[in-house]
Amino acid sequence: MSSYYKERMAGVVDYMESHYSQKITLDRLADISGFSKYHFSRIFASVMGSTPAVYLTRLRLREAVRLLVETDKTVLEISILCGFESPSGFNAVFKRHFQKTPSEIRVSSRADRNIPLLDRKMQDDESTPSSYAREVKTNFLRRIWDMNISIRQLADAEVAYVRHVGSYLDTYQAWEKLGAWAAKNGLYPPERQFIGISLDDPSLVEEYACRYDACVTLPEEFDRAGHPDEIRFGTLQGGTYALYSFYDTVDQLGIVYQTLFGQWLPQSEYEAEDKPCLEYCMNNPATDPEGKSKVDLYLPIKPKVNFHL
Repeated sequence: MSSYYKERMAGVVDYMESHYSQKITLDRLADISGFSKYHFSRIFASVMGSTPAVYLTRLRLREAVRLLVETDKTVLEISILCGFESPSGFNAVFKRHFQKTPSEIRVSSRADRNIPLLDRKMQDDESTPSSYAREVKTNFLRRIWDMNISIRQLADAEVAYVRHVGSYLDTYQAWEKLGAWAAKNGLYPPERQFIGISLDDPSLVEEYACRYDACVTLPEEFDRAGHPDEIRFGTLQGGTYALYSFYDTVDQLGIVYQTLFGQWLPQSEYEAEDKPCLEYCMNNPATDPEGKSKVDLYLPIKPKVNFHL
């Protein structure tokens, strides 16, 4: 893992450790890191081994245990001091993590001041590896580790799109709507390209709220009048992108993202640009002999800049 990334995340961790009792937003953490808000969470996870939300929860739980054991503050007071939004939420998170309520931990700690099980639990959680171990011998991961990345320049593209809000497993609904509309308007490959854009990280955003745009590129001077309300229009911003050509079952695409952000990007001369990734759909998995998806995945990048904490 590049020290460049570790140094930038050190400032984020320092901030979280100093402000865990307050409301902390991802936008604020991304600002501190200097990384794109679109990609900050994936980069943080690649460096720290967990998402920002999970890391922050561990910090708060560690302090909560200390206060339960060393002070006589009420559970309500502790939940507020540790940044939890409500006592009920604090109790639920605490019990899910330790299999005991805060009150039960306090009672047991008074009987035995040693709490090795809690310490071990926190250590086990923090020992999650930040990248895939090289010893893993699956052909897919070996192929990703040796991924052939090329740097490309993309021009701005005018698109029509249908937005899906909900589980990414149901994005086919947006594609069906867009596909029917595109066929009606004579928008076919190879002249026109179909592009998917995942706007949210499902590890951070509730499944029902995840946004996804199914897009098709448009010819110049396309008449945008008189179309259904569900058809929206916009411009995809061009620039420098890292291209990885993916061909596998769609469930493996998440591993590609993790590896791009966790292994290739930190070792490259680039960092992620403040734009979403673009997934150019190069085939129809339903008609592929192996049922696989062929996707040209474009990661927006820019040259690394000098960064000093």
